[in-house]
Amino acid sequence: MKYLCQVWFDGAMLSAMSQQEKEKLDRDSLAYDRDLAESGHMIVAQALQSPLSAVTVRVRGGEMSVTDGPFIETKEALGGFILIDAKDLNDAIRVAAGIPLARLGAIEVRPIHEFG
Repeated sequence: MKYLCQVWFDGAMLSAMSQQEKEKLDRDSLAYDRDLAESGHMIVAQALQSPLSAVTVRVRGGEMSVTDGPFIETKEALGGFILIDAKDLNDAIRVAAGIPLARLGAIEVRPIHEFG
């Protein structure tokens, strides 16, 4: 079964880290991605740019609007995602708990809906 692990964290916490702490977090994250690939759990993982680079698109009554920035103001923002293959929700939770950024924020685990 496929699960999306959304990585949510407060960018201010990341900004407050020293360069060495950031580099260690990067190394730990890349190493965990390699471990997931070797175990067969990894489908794809990507980090996202800052929410400041986002745009929000809405279509209402046939009219499109585009707003700079994220949809809502929040301390935590979506920083990346890992799409995994896991045998069940408990396996997906175990994988999510190992994501290094779980120590700074939260990992939302959500099953992928299969159509048809």
